[in-house]
Amino acid sequence: MKEIDEFLRENKPVVKDDPTFILEAQRRMEAVEGIKSEVDRQRSHGRKALIVALVAGLAAGVLATAVAFLYPVDVQSVGSGLLESVRVFLQTYRQYLLMPVAIIAISLGLVLSRGGKTAHI
Repeated sequence: MKEIDEFLRENKPVVKDDPTFILEAQRRMEAVEGIKSEVDRQRSHGRKALIVALVAGLAAGVLATAVAFLYPVDVQSVGSGLLESVRVFLQTYRQYLLMPVAIIAISLGLVLSRGGKTAHI
């Protein structure tokens, strides 16, 4: 905006004394400001999406690492405590373990893609 003011002051363009010209210029400047605010909003939305994806990936990685460390243990020698319950659960429902991850990923994708509605100028 500052560069435009300096340019106009240096070049001193000749304009008609027409009130519609000024109204049209103001309307266009408001449109530019609207576009700038929409770009800023979309950048903010992108940053939030990146943070959510980072946290979700970190949580999934921690969970996967915990499962990888717990699953191959010989539970028969440990006893029938919590570890045995986890082993039985994993053995029984291992084919369904990726379903919640897929549901979360699809839901997150839908929320993030629908959240970026553009403003009409």
